[in-house]
Amino acid sequence: MGELTDRRARKKALTRELIRSVARRLFDENGFEAVTIADIARASDVAVQTVFNHFATKEDLFFDGRTPWVDAPAQAVRLREASVAPLTALRSQLVDLVAELVGSLRCPERRRYIATLDASEALRAYERGLVHRSEEQLRQALLEAWSADDAISPSDPDAASRLIAAVWLAAGRSLVVGQRPRVTGGADPDLSAAAVMDLADRLLREMETTANVLHGPGPALPTDTGWPEATVRRAG
Repeated sequence: MGELTDRRARKKALTRELIRSVARRLFDENGFEAVTIADIARASDVAVQTVFNHFATKEDLFFDGRTPWVDAPAQAVRLREASVAPLTALRSQLVDLVAELVGSLRCPERRRYIATLDASEALRAYERGLVHRSEEQLRQALLEAWSADDAISPSDPDAASRLIAAVWLAAGRSLVVGQRPRVTGGADPDLSAAAVMDLADRLLREMETTANVLHGPGPALPTDTGWPEATVRRAG
């Protein structure tokens, strides 16, 4: 029984990989919008329903296995050593990820992926959803880390987690996207990766320091500001 289950699992995995590789070839050759699920099924010699059994949408098929950046930031916070602060673990991971993504442009397959993505509004919209998912996962991971240790928790964890997730991931993404035209235009991808890694490290170290200052325990705001109540100011 176990051997039969293993054989079925292997066959299922092979079918999934076949569908994915065929779809990517068709997307590269014809563009994302021009290719239908029926086209992919026909070229893969499987039924249309078989494609849907493995991938809910065409966008899922395109991005499958290509977006480690979605889960990686939250995982860095959750899987860090106990002695490592959450933001330090996040910074280290983002620096490595930025360099990895820029360096990956040395591969023709990765450049084709970017070209297809840039040419499709549907894919760009789906990618924006992935960015939002990554932010939300990171926000939750930060809240979990801070709730487990009051000594490192910001004065307003919810606000801090939202701001850090949005700004830090946006900074990393901006560095990566900004390098794409340079590399596709002929710049050395490894030199570009090294340069952007250094920039990301310096930038995120400053952001970590600033975050620790802004979101750390601070004095309460004074209750007497010297200004009249808001209702009085509006009346005047």
